[in-house]
Amino acid sequence: MTNTNKMNTLPLSRERMLRAKVAYTPRHVNLEAAVTLLTGDDVEPKAGDLVLAKIEKIGQHAALELTTGRRSTLFTGDEIVVCYGNRYAPDQFEAEVPHDLAACHLVAAGGVAAQALSWHVSMKPPTVIVPIGLLADVKGQRINLSGAAIAKPGLSHPLPYTLAVVGTSMNAGKTTTVANLIYGLTNAGLKVGAAKVTGTGSGKDTFFMGDAGAKLALDFTDAGFPSTFRLTTAEVEGIFTTLTNHLAKAGVDVIILEVADGLYQEETAALLSSATFKKLVNSVIFAAGDAMGAMAGVEWLRRKGLPVVAISGLLTASPLAIIEAANATGMSIIDKNMLRDVTIASKLGIPAKN
Repeated sequence: MTNTNKMNTLPLSRERMLRAKVAYTPRHVNLEAAVTLLTGDDVEPKAGDLVLAKIEKIGQHAALELTTGRRSTLFTGDEIVVCYGNRYAPDQFEAEVPHDLAACHLVAAGGVAAQALSWHVSMKPPTVIVPIGLLADVKGQRINLSGAAIAKPGLSHPLPYTLAVVGTSMNAGKTTTVANLIYGLTNAGLKVGAAKVTGTGSGKDTFFMGDAGAKLALDFTDAGFPSTFRLTTAEVEGIFTTLTNHLAKAGVDVIILEVADGLYQEETAALLSSATFKKLVNSVIFAAGDAMGAMAGVEWLRRKGLPVVAISGLLTASPLAIIEAANATGMSIIDKNMLRDVTIASKLGIPAKN
């Protein structure tokens, strides 16, 4: 049927949905509820809205990360189910949710649709997609990722020892630091819970955490957000507390958190500057690519009153960079081998298992 606002509600068959490639980001959504499509000039997407779209031109993202984590090669004409969302990635794409259902882009392999605004010179032009319609239920109500969010549990007291890994920028070695630390702590007999608190929807990092031994690995998509770019500080803090409390509820001995991007990214800076972060995080490891970045980052964290205890990341690939960073900061520099060692808990002051 068609209403007076130039919005059409069209039937969506189960068979068509089963043929579509469903991305990682909306993996928790009950797609059996998607029985109609919202189309028309007056449909304005919102972050988290699920959309059925067709691949028009393959660009940078030539594969889609499925709900299982497997990357499925994309072909022109494929229909995919992804979420609208904003993206901030200095090494890849800057993108925003468009104001209509016009052709836009696949800006993250995990399944994020947006209008690309700029991209790194090393990137190909973004993959072009044509939205067919927003997924909606039998009443014509749009289906949003927020509807599949995990519940917000009450605050657990006390939280397990919580360590956060932050860094200078995207690709500073944060996830590698997190995964190797999880491996070392797990081999030391600790039950580890892990979460990626900010970023853009993709299962790669949480799967890495699980492979390293995490008892439970979560990210912001579990809290109902396709990405954290352009969220309010209250929303980011809400994600942070929701994920940490779910990990605590799982009975872990220690929580390891990754905060995406760098200290100058707006949402990252706001979270790290918040009273909530300072209250709940016991220590911080800083990941950097060189000594200058390490020194600047450590000074920034100290000005915020945060307990930075060590430096890791890409700089640990270079013996000379390690020496420079140690001399500049006076801090311990921990490489992958040290993180994986069973003694890492005592070196970082993480309490032994009760």
